[in-house]
Amino acid sequence: MYSVRMRFDSFGLKLGVLAAVTVALAAKAQTPAPADAKPAAPHFPTSEDLRHLKAVSSPLLSPDGKQVLFVVTESTADGGATHLWLAPAPVGTNAGSLTTDKARQISFSAPADKRGERAPQWAPDGQAIYFIAHRGENTQLFRLDLRGGEASPYDFKVLPPVDESKLPGAIPPAGSEKTAEKTTTTLKADEKKSEKKPDESKTPEPLPLDIGGYAPSPDGKWLALWARDPETPGEKKQKEAKADAEWVDHEIHGTRLYLAALKADGTVDGALKAVGLASDVHQALWSPAPNFPDSGTPDSDRLFAVTEEPNGASDLGPAGAAWIVTTAAPDKPVKLAQVPATVGRGAAWRPDGKELVFAAQTPDDAPPGYDELFALSPDGSAAPARMSPTFTGQMSGAGYYAADGAFMTEAAMGTHLTAVRVASPTAAPVSIDLGASVVDALNTNQKQTGWLWLAQGAGEETELCYAAKLGDACQAIATPDLAPAGLEWVKPHLIQWQSGGLTIEGLLYLPPGASSGKVPLVVDVHGGPMGAFEDRNDPLAAFLIGHGWAILRPNPRGSSNYGTKFAAANKNDLGGGDYQDIMAGVDYALAKFPLDPARMALMGYSYGGEMAGFVEGKTDRFKAIISGAPVIDQYSEYGTEGDSWYDRWYFGKPWEREADAWRQSPLSGAAHAKTPFLLIQGQDDTTDPLGQSEEMYRALRQEGVPVELVTYPRENHGPLAGGIFGRPSPEPWHGFDGRQRIVEFIEKNFGAAPKP
Repeated sequence: MYSVRMRFDSFGLKLGVLAAVTVALAAKAQTPAPADAKPAAPHFPTSEDLRHLKAVSSPLLSPDGKQVLFVVTESTADGGATHLWLAPAPVGTNAGSLTTDKARQISFSAPADKRGERAPQWAPDGQAIYFIAHRGENTQLFRLDLRGGEASPYDFKVLPPVDESKLPGAIPPAGSEKTAEKTTTTLKADEKKSEKKPDESKTPEPLPLDIGGYAPSPDGKWLALWARDPETPGEKKQKEAKADAEWVDHEIHGTRLYLAALKADGTVDGALKAVGLASDVHQALWSPAPNFPDSGTPDSDRLFAVTEEPNGASDLGPAGAAWIVTTAAPDKPVKLAQVPATVGRGAAWRPDGKELVFAAQTPDDAPPGYDELFALSPDGSAAPARMSPTFTGQMSGAGYYAADGAFMTEAAMGTHLTAVRVASPTAAPVSIDLGASVVDALNTNQKQTGWLWLAQGAGEETELCYAAKLGDACQAIATPDLAPAGLEWVKPHLIQWQSGGLTIEGLLYLPPGASSGKVPLVVDVHGGPMGAFEDRNDPLAAFLIGHGWAILRPNPRGSSNYGTKFAAANKNDLGGGDYQDIMAGVDYALAKFPLDPARMALMGYSYGGEMAGFVEGKTDRFKAIISGAPVIDQYSEYGTEGDSWYDRWYFGKPWEREADAWRQSPLSGAAHAKTPFLLIQGQDDTTDPLGQSEEMYRALRQEGVPVELVTYPRENHGPLAGGIFGRPSPEPWHGFDGRQRIVEFIEKNFGAAPKP
């Protein structure tokens, strides 16, 4: 199953941190067509169309509120690299779109750079933009001066903190290299004299860092950056000599935090300062600067840093920690003992610097990753206060304090994702209507002179929105065309049904003309199991609708967005009550809508793929079942997945709870399987490893069930899912192939449509 702190949309895809959610949908065609060009005929997207969808993410408002920085991810067909774009904010204009010629691409990469530019941030004075890119041998932090010139990389180097090649017992031992014997007797004496062995006693030299993340201080005086320890020449030599044994859970390299002082022009003033944190660093957030209105705060001199213990500590239990780091004494960080080990990566400072909001696991009994917000005094004088103890959704840890002290953030509630206002820990969060069912990447600048967000809705075009005040109508900011012209989308029906004393929701997509006759039904199960389908404009749904099929996407018990009790309702019951919820939804849809019970298929990815395995052994009502990256055997998956803490909450350690683990393994029902079954799997999947699909394939094949297994090289769990769903991917054909196989498998097993 998927690991903690993740949400899912169709077919189980990880959505990731809310502040960087991407949109892979069509936007209005903004590039004028030639006068004699014929408009594209309206059509639902084909598999090839989905290779040509771009994405927009990470909108950031400039410090003066006049410009908008955002990221565009190129389409799969173009390599899936990301680049930075800049557009004017519609300050003082009426609502409505701006012309596309006012948005321009400001970063470019060489063809050899397959990833492009990422993680942009404004310099506090608004005169420059920072970003990360890999344009040489290392991943570097760049600074692009908007007044002119090329982006310049920072040359960050450190003395190697560790060097495995110098440890006792290192292989090959120091000085053991032998000069190759010469095979000729004509070697000259001066050539022999010129041969020199490497000087093993040479003082180590500073080595370049591969930057993992960074944070500029709001006062412009500092850069915080975190990076993995560099590989030393000795360690490189070990690999070349194939002395490369890996001692599991004994890694001495880490991701460390450094501080760089900056001059007024953005250049580095002196050497990097190492922060005294031994654990792996995941996040650093600066305290406020004094130019926030009426805050009276000092310069940005503190960091809130989040770390995690290395070497698989999280497999034993939550292993996070939070710290306060000061610029005056970076070697003496102070641990915030009141912050729980489940602390997440989203956080915000109050403008006066006297309070922090962070996300961590709810104290209620809920699956790992069901977070809520906590408020904390950074001096650690009191325990964190729960900000929304009775809230029945999930709030993001990233957010902003309003001038009146309320906290503004995003919250997932049912099938919607919206902005909310939290006035106090005792007040219920209040939704802010921004005119869309899904609001992503909510953003403002330090002075809150405007707000940005990405507005989505099923069947609606996605917009990059601006408003002077949060709650005002969206003023659309132009982006480059995100999709081929003429694509059609379908808005789903929100339906509800009863199952086991619970009210269950789902999204039902119907193809045009469904009222004229019964249409086939494809049931799509989300991942997690603590995921949820939201009312987004989904390319895969439109692709499947284009084949004349209805799509049902249920949110059964165990889904997120409905409160902790609902999320915990399938504890030690995977494939039990949630399976009943799904089948009850199928029966409800069949009774209320013109659907064909004789032509139904079911598919899912991650936990959705696991549910597909359960369905295979429990019912023969479906004509075809597709399972992407599933868990099939809780015993073997538990021992080979990347982290088992998530699964352990659901059913415990398999060797201690044998009956529970086997009952919740789809493999246990293989002897009863009958339905044709397609398995889709990434070969490099570390979340649900390849062996899971191989086990199911072997079992069904030996049981005589029609079964197919397709694997994809280089693909891990989330990236393969994203490619299939139509999101930009660096793999040009895997998603295309996966979609085609799904369609062909369903069509083959549906057979010819019955005659009226």
